[in-house]
Amino acid sequence: MTSSTHTAVRRPFWRDPLFIIIAGCLISLISFGVRATYGLFNDPITIAYGWNREVFAFAVAIQNLVWGIGQPLAGVVADRYGTARVLIAGGVLYVAGVALTAVSATPLAMTLSAGVLVGLGLSGASMGIVITAFGKLVSEERRSWAMGLGTAAGSAGQLLFAPLGQAFISAYGWQTALLLLAASAALLPLLAGALKTRSDGSGRERVPEIEMPFTHAMRLAFGHSSYLLLIAGFFVCGFQLAFITVHLPPYLASVGVDVSIAAWAIAMIGLFNIVGSYGAGVLGGRRSKRYLLSWLYIGRAAAIAIFISIPQTPTTVLVFAAIMGLMWLSTVPLTSGLVAVMFGTRYLSTLFGVVFLSHQVGSFLGVWLGGIMFDRFGNYDLVWWAAVALGLFAAIVHLPIVETRVQRFVATG
Repeated sequence: MTSSTHTAVRRPFWRDPLFIIIAGCLISLISFGVRATYGLFNDPITIAYGWNREVFAFAVAIQNLVWGIGQPLAGVVADRYGTARVLIAGGVLYVAGVALTAVSATPLAMTLSAGVLVGLGLSGASMGIVITAFGKLVSEERRSWAMGLGTAAGSAGQLLFAPLGQAFISAYGWQTALLLLAASAALLPLLAGALKTRSDGSGRERVPEIEMPFTHAMRLAFGHSSYLLLIAGFFVCGFQLAFITVHLPPYLASVGVDVSIAAWAIAMIGLFNIVGSYGAGVLGGRRSKRYLLSWLYIGRAAAIAIFISIPQTPTTVLVFAAIMGLMWLSTVPLTSGLVAVMFGTRYLSTLFGVVFLSHQVGSFLGVWLGGIMFDRFGNYDLVWWAAVALGLFAAIVHLPIVETRVQRFVATG
């Protein structure tokens, strides 16, 4: 028996696919979970400083906008230098932003901490980078499943951190609660190394990909009508989700529903979105992604329209949260999966980052307009109905999308 019988080098445990997926899911869980608590701080911060509601809403709107602007830039760096460095830098900025929110006593300081710093942190250390890393590290057959799992983990974070954040606020006050949440986010840079991808951005593709300059790839993508329709549709997702996340707690308070129900509603959204996101990932590997997206947006529009047309009770709130939870982030694995289908994985982080920027522009408008409309009219009615109309618009624009690889992104030789 020769010594060469077993010469294969055993890879370290942190490069095992199972460990990679676990680490990525934990990053999604923590980053999305901490962010999902920000709606719970709306009233405490506003009351503590005597601000009107638009001040905090504007800071969180800036957070969403900066997150969106930073996402394609983080994607460019991830595609060129690998995802681990982006996740580490984003994690550090995220921790700093959440911690500084606790001591931001002026509108400008709040905008810079809760808005700019947290937004930059999220662009580098959140679900967007995680699922595109999965796109590069997981085989094409299991890619939609892995993206759904990473998205579902973000929902699990919302389920865990929403009641935890409310418990922190009740027990220690809102400032200490933010510091405790920042300490939780300190795990993000420590987990980042597991998601290291090759700097050439090559994924495990069945269809061979062509190498082309970055600027040429961007021009081809923006010249493809299906990509533009996908960008338009994801704008609606951001508008709906950000408005509900930030303004559902104060909306419920304004109609006489106890504030504790708001925390449980956010948690309920997270619970049911674990099922919805994972299910969307599984279905996206078997069914047309564009048709699934159209049905999701129709479902959201119907759920919102019914919710705002009936009296609000704890029961109706929790039922609405459960229904919305099934459709909450289910769009993410389907949308990112469509980007991979059309353009492959070489520039997946960047191209999905651009789509996500549209999502965050929608988030900015949803959060900011919510604050403005409430301050002007004392209710959220106009914004709720805008969310319904936009849902129908998104359902329509996904139908013409061509769900095949763009020929210019396929290697011919």
